Amino acid sequence: MSILVDKQSRVVFQGITGSEGSFHARQCMEYGTAVVAGVTPGKGGMQFDDTVPVYNRVADAKEKQGANVSCIFVPPAFAADAIMEAVDAELDLVVCITEGIPVLDMVRVKRFMAGKKTVLIGPNCPGIISPGKCKLGIMPGGIHREGPIGLISRSGTLTYEAVNQLTRLGIGQSTCVGIGGDQIVGTSFVDLLQHFRQDDQTEAVVIIGEIGGSAEEEAAAYIKTSFNKPVIGFIAGQTAPPGRRMGHAGAIIAGGKGTAAEKTAAWRDAGIHVQPNPAKIGEMVAHVVNNNR
Repeated sequence: MSILVDKQSRVVFQGITGSEGSFHARQCMEYGTAVVAGVTPGKGGMQFDDTVPVYNRVADAKEKQGANVSCIFVPPAFAADAIMEAVDAELDLVVCITEGIPVLDMVRVKRFMAGKKTVLIGPNCPGIISPGKCKLGIMPGGIHREGPIGLISRSGTLTYEAVNQLTRLGIGQSTCVGIGGDQIVGTSFVDLLQHFRQDDQTEAVVIIGEIGGSAEEEAAAYIKTSFNKPVIGFIAGQTAPPGRRMGHAGAIIAGGKGTAAEKTAAWRDAGIHVQPNPAKIGEMVAHVVNNNR
């Protein structure tokens, strides 16, 4: 099994005619993802690569091609509107790769999504992949393999590093999700842990956090009381100086809160197996999973 995306996912690419959108749409199609439509306002009626119809609106892609998932490669100034259009069309899942969306635009998106059925992953994220089933985003598909480990990460590059370690050790993944590093994102660690809890294939979960914000502490509270599978974690930014943003917009320590030490302590208190060395995440997963079987 997997979470959120699988072989039945029918994908519309918003921004499919742009350079980034077209490149990654082809990569996803080559992986086996069912890309059934594209959307670029004003270019409806075109054919992408002579096989994928392009529409002016997401609602048309849903009505005519049965699209239920969107992947967004739209410039930052227009990305919030693209997200809300997909949500308004009542798609099941929206994956927004776009980096640099203004914070106030995402505040508007979050307010608009309140009470809606759509799940949003991102923005400023690598996307989501259920190995062997569906890939949506910019992650390298070749390093993944099917298996029992879920993965959630705020860091794209550390996602790839952890996945590569797992695959080299012969440990496959059920679904890997990059939630994004912005201050406001659509889906949290807790949201995804709830999905993994219900997935019978997922035996354990790797979570990769970083300094700043409170997402890791919220995950710890949920795991401590409600999650019954092993969790292996790594916190990035252990050597970051206080008061300075490191990498992501959300990775900023304010008022002494959100430090790596605080997050690590919360994770250990919740029973998470914390690995301080990112080069040994895979080894710890193998050890924990083998001992749990």
